[in-house]
This record gives sequence, structure tokens and C-alpha cells, in this order.
Amino acid sequence: MKLEVSIHASKLKNVAGAFKGTSDPFAVVTKLSTTPGEKPVVLGKTEVINDSLSPDWVKVFTLEYSMGTPCKIAINLFDEVQEGKNLSMGQKLKKGGTIYVAIRKSQSSGTFRFKFKGTKLKNVEGFFGTSDPFFEIARKVESSGSQRWDNVFRSEDIRNNLNPEWKEATMDLSALCGGDLDLPLEISVFDHEKSGKHDPMGRFETSVNGLINASKSNSSLTLTNKHKHSGTIEILTADVSGIQQITQGMQQMTFSPPPPTPASRATFVDYVSGGCELNVVVAIDFTGSNGDPRKPGALHHIDANSRNQYEQAMAALVSILLKYDSDQMIPVVGFGAKYGGVVRHCFQCGPTPEAHGLNGVMEGYNAVFRSGLIMSGPTVFTEVMEMAASRAQSAQQAAAAKGKQAYMVLLILTDGAVSDVNATAACLSRINDNPLSIVIVGVGNADFGAMQFLDDVNAGANGRRDIAQFVAFNQHAHSSHSLTNATLAEIPQQLQGYFQSKGIAPLPPVMRQDEEIVVGEAEDEIDLSLDIGAGEEEIVITSGGDDFVNGFNAS
Repeated sequence: MKLEVSIHASKLKNVAGAFKGTSDPFAVVTKLSTTPGEKPVVLGKTEVINDSLSPDWVKVFTLEYSMGTPCKIAINLFDEVQEGKNLSMGQKLKKGGTIYVAIRKSQSSGTFRFKFKGTKLKNVEGFFGTSDPFFEIARKVESSGSQRWDNVFRSEDIRNNLNPEWKEATMDLSALCGGDLDLPLEISVFDHEKSGKHDPMGRFETSVNGLINASKSNSSLTLTNKHKHSGTIEILTADVSGIQQITQGMQQMTFSPPPPTPASRATFVDYVSGGCELNVVVAIDFTGSNGDPRKPGALHHIDANSRNQYEQAMAALVSILLKYDSDQMIPVVGFGAKYGGVVRHCFQCGPTPEAHGLNGVMEGYNAVFRSGLIMSGPTVFTEVMEMAASRAQSAQQAAAAKGKQAYMVLLILTDGAVSDVNATAACLSRINDNPLSIVIVGVGNADFGAMQFLDDVNAGANGRRDIAQFVAFNQHAHSSHSLTNATLAEIPQQLQGYFQSKGIAPLPPVMRQDEEIVVGEAEDEIDLSLDIGAGEEEIVITSGGDDFVNGFNAS
């Protein structure tokens, strides 16, 4: 999936030097390597904004994205320094200021060609000069629950001319208006000043369709400045290409109205961009078949120098899922262990009902081995599945009441197949209608053949969603990126499938507060699983410790 990245900054530190004015900042955006042998790729650089410490760049960068594959970008800010006639270099900006990043799905919806001419523009230069006009185009976007204008194009300035004819330009419709030809656009004309504090000459609101209609009818659009007429803009050229259009002549040749163009299908990125919260629950297998964790080689053996397979899987998958979880709070539960002589199939891991971040998940996992558990059996998923489904439904209902959206991912880590496949399949069928995806990762060398059935149960039957995905850890142990890509690949389709089955459209895109990045000295990175059998034994880990198993609330 292709994404678009646009950036602006505020309150940057001036590095131009004493008596040398204000910095002329530009940004270089680089996609960083995330796998061994991969090289960083420079996506490009923005235009230079002269004499500004709060630059609003119009350059839009594109990059490919797929869930489960980490994608990191570095944004380096520079002050352009002229040396000689044509040589320019960048001086890296000092610590301070904030970068704002907007990320949206690329629509791949054709291009827009346009050419504007100003007529009798109001001079704002004063009595002894003539304005040097240029224009900007901004699109209306949702930002933190409100609306703002996001600059997407800036023309050249034409010196000393109140009847300027700017050069013809071409833009991707995706960057200009998200493919929506009726999206509000703001056209603003400014008098260019070397200081960077450009004087407004007038503005008007329109859309791509509005510009096309003005061009076809040879009509001009009126500029206003402080509610006063300040000139007109003639649309010499305005046409689109690369998308299907039905002309008026074609319509007249038909005997019936042409069928409406089907709306584009909403995607995972549309829902996430609209603020859909992705909640996570982690469930860990503590059955006896994992071996005695006090002995090296056991699947739960804790080694200060290396991670076991459970820890590796949690580190890889939870770190990705947390990117979509704003509060970073994750319930961590266990199953298959005895407390007080009773086998529990859904108990709290750690001293609190929810762990904070990946470190909290790891701490909760390690704390279990000091809680007096007896590793037992059988392997039962149904209780953690039903708990996750209940929480998922409650979270979505609470979110909907606030005009928001929520979805849940249950990550189950296990060393063997479930003891009762039929009961597990029936449970999956019962909870299929909830806003939930289930990711099962099999660790160790057990035969997971029976688990593949759960991956496909009810898939497509009577229009039901396939909500479960199984992956064997050992098949991807060579690369955490391979594991996350294989494990999380189906979640986007499952999420959009749930909301679309309920007739729930994505919310308007928002610019999240966590996309504000404080400029630092270093590069800033954004980051956009058979029956147990008689051989399974009970393993007593400790005879005492803190018993926090009863602290978990499944609701």
C-alpha cells in the first residue's frame, strides 16, 4: 500500500548566525533500513523556505507500507547556505522546535494540470514598489478533531507584476485532494518578501471541479483580502487525466443515465487514519509441556543474556501492534497453570490488570514464575478468546458512544495444539461477530498440524470472517520482520471486513498528537499458533511468592 507523507515545522532554532538574518530551512526524508543488508533510501528533500523558523513545506513524499513490516523514516532539517554562485549546502539545525507529520493513503487517482493568471491584483508593496505575487494551494484536512488548511502547492513568484501569468503545473490528484474532486481547496496569493514574511494579497475557496468549470466557462474567480475585492484569477488551464470521466456529450448519447461510479473500498489505513484504536491482549501458555523453566533449553527458561522464543515473539509482535495503541496499556494473561490446586485458563500475569508498553508485558511475563504457579494442562484457548471478545465488544461500544472506533487483537503464544479442537472451533464461531482478530503463534518443535484447522475455520462460510491466523515461530525464527509480516498480514483485511459488515465507514483523518516530533541532536525516527497426551507433567515452580492471579478482571 502506498502512503503519502507531508511535514511542517514550528519554532525551529535559528542557525543563520549573528547579523545574517533567519535560517532558510529544508528537510531531507530518508527511509531507514530495517533488515540486515538493506540500504537506507532517500525519499527526497523539500523545497527551501527562506527566512522562516516555522516552515510549511508543500513537498509530498510517497512510500510503500504493509502491516507487520517495520517502516522507519528519518527527518533531517538543514539551513541552506549559499557558497559561490550555484553551490548550496546544508547546515544541520540545532536541537529545538517541533516537526509535524501527516500520513495518509495515496489514492493513485490521476493528475491535475493547471495554469493561472492574475488580473488587476491589489498592490500591497506600498507607494514606491510593485508586488511580486505567487500563489499557494491548500487542501482542507482534519487535524486533532478540527479542520486546517494543509499547503500542497506553491508557485514561483513573478517580480513587479500585478497581472502575473504563472507557469503551467501538474500535480497528483491524490496529493492535491485525495482523489476527491469536490474537496475544498484554498487558493491564496501573496506578495513575496525576502524576509519570508509574505504579505497576503487575497484568497478564495474552490475545488478541482470548481477550477475545471471556471476554465470551461472562461470565467474568473474573485480574490478577497479582508473582505475587500483584490483582483481576479483567470483559470487558463484546468483538466484531469488518468481517471475515467463522462463528458456531457457522452451522456447525451445514452438513453439512460450512466451508472454511478462505485465508491472506493475503505482500507485499513482509512480506519487507522480516522483514529480507530487498536487494542491488544497477550495470552501465554503455561502448560507443563513447555518444560521446567529453571532448566536451560526449556521454552520458558529465562536467560539474562538471550531471549527465549516466547520473549522473542512478544518483542517482535507487541512492538508493532503498540504503534496503533495510543494508551500502550495491554492486559497480559496466562492459561494452563494451577493456582491453589485449580487449573486456570485465564489468569492475570503481573501485579496489575494491564501492563504498560513492551517492557511492562515482559515484566508481567517474568513475574508469573515468582507467583507460586504449577505448570499443568490441558491447553485451552476458549476462556481467553471469550474474554478478549467481551473486552473488544465493550471497547467498541464505548468508543462508538464517543464518536470513535476500536478494534482488538488477541495474541496467543503456545507450545502445542489445543486439547479440544471442536470446542475451540465452536468458540471461534460464537465470537466471530466481534471486533476482534486472533493471532496464534506456535513456539517450540511440536507438531502444529492440527492448529492449521483453526486458521481456516469458518472462513467464508455464510459470509463469516476468518478471524484467526496461525504461524509457527520456527519457520520465521531467522527474522523478526518475517515473523511479524506473516503473523499480522491478515489483520488489516479482518479489521476493515468487520467495520464494513456493520456498515461503519472510516472517520475523517485526524492528525494525532503523537505525530509531533521534538527536534533533537540525533536523527528523529518515526515510526509510521493435538492433544497433550499423558506425557505432559505438572511442574511446581515455586512454593510461595505473590499470588496476583485473582486480580484479573475479564470484563
